[in-house]
Amino acid sequence: MKDIVLLKQALPYMREHKGCTFVIKLGGELAARPETLASLAADLSLLVHVGIRVTLVHGGGPQATEMSRRLGLEPRLVDGRRVTDEATLDVAKMVFAGSINVDILSALRAQGVRAVGLSGVDGDILHVRRRDPVAARDEGGQPITVDYGLVGDVEGVDASLLSLLMGEGYVPVVSSLGGDADGNILNVNADTVASVLATELGASKLLLLTGAPGLLSDPSDPASLVPALSVSEARAKLDDPSVQGGMRPKLAALVSAVEGGVERGHILSGSEPSALLLELFTREGCGTLVRAEHADAVARSPRARAGESARAVLRAVESQGVESQRVEPPHAAEGAS
Repeated sequence: MKDIVLLKQALPYMREHKGCTFVIKLGGELAARPETLASLAADLSLLVHVGIRVTLVHGGGPQATEMSRRLGLEPRLVDGRRVTDEATLDVAKMVFAGSINVDILSALRAQGVRAVGLSGVDGDILHVRRRDPVAARDEGGQPITVDYGLVGDVEGVDASLLSLLMGEGYVPVVSSLGGDADGNILNVNADTVASVLATELGASKLLLLTGAPGLLSDPSDPASLVPALSVSEARAKLDDPSVQGGMRPKLAALVSAVEGGVERGHILSGSEPSALLLELFTREGCGTLVRAEHADAVARSPRARAGESARAVLRAVESQGVESQRVEPPHAAEGAS
């Protein structure tokens, strides 16, 4: 009976999402784990095969940190964002537009998805300028002024190449590098890239996949998931000192996208088996939803679900004629608390 209820829930969502554009950002920590990446690629394959147009943006923070240290460079992050000097930028080029992008393309290919690797420099997608010193917060939450170095702020977007690729059935996979008017390459926060692309593409959803289950009211308590916020509530959260580290740019990215016309933004776990499918094809979802002020509030349960629920949603999608080459993630049969 439980499976039947989930099947009935999933089908209307599949009809609603068909033909829509989703921008999905994949955190670097997820791409670093082959089994997790394979599972996410299978979920993305299902989205593509039910008619959803997908642009994928990826980060690479952990890999850049690891590579920097291997080269004798100590990375510095402030307020969840990387300070970038010349050597760090070289690392970003190697890691973001190189190894991570290729690994994601390979995982998607294994699931029958036609994908194209790009950076924000390709096709002049991202027009950026070097960021001026800005106010930020240190690890203790105290206000400081920081120069992020060779980091770019997005001034303009040309998403025509992405639209062209999606229209031909391809999934663009975009790394977070951009170019300025003088041809200089700059590091751009991947959450910001996903946000501006979602806005420019008129996406109905922006989904940020990370290692956390979503926004937590208490960062030390995984059970304190905030299931839903209006965009004004989300903006107010940015002044909350408990929202720290990498969660701050994620929440800011959702606020910017929703205020820019994207209907809904989501932060959810990319490491929880089939969390993406549960968020998209069930009423309860499993992450944090940020909605426009005028959007109807959705009753959501503050819990993540997997195991049998995920497989029931998967069966609903496959019942629509999708042939999945799905990789079953480890422990998928075990429920999540």
